[in-house]
Amino acid sequence: KPGEIEAEFKELGTEKVLKEFFKHKKAGPLYLPKGKLSRAIALKRSEDAASATKQWLTQEDLDYYVSKYEKKGFTGTINYYRNIDRNWELTAPWTGAKIGEPVKFIVGDQDLTYNSPGIKEYIHGGGFKRDVPLLDETVVLNGVGHFLHEINQRIHSVFQKFL
Repeated sequence: KPGEIEAEFKELGTEKVLKEFFKHKKAGPLYLPKGKLSRAIALKRSEDAASATKQWLTQEDLDYYVSKYEKKGFTGTINYYRNIDRNWELTAPWTGAKIGEPVKFIVGDQDLTYNSPGIKEYIHGGGFKRDVPLLDETVVLNGVGHFLHEINQRIHSVFQKFL
């Protein structure tokens, strides 16, 4: 319900919440239990989160995100997931459409979406190439979750092909 998870996030603190999201690297869905359990989990793991993001996320970068989320809150981000069924309905007219642009697909092997049922089979079994005929390459980065901090170098290599 609108406002519930936002209130928990506010109580936990924006920085702790963002660190948890940025460090998430479990193959499978992200579950956010309601109530005191989620607070206990986040408080206990916040130190682990700090060390897990330290290699690729500076305190200055984190402070920037914290300042933006403290100003606007998490509602806009959360509303995307609250509206997921409607998103599928709205995009239904494009079912079966092909992507006609050159694509290099990069994903972390611990990304929760990559590990959703049927996704790996679709990506590696030919379905993805069928829907994206100009798929140049699929890169699966080992030990990486949803936030691909190694991606700049990979994107740069794609642009180099067109220079």
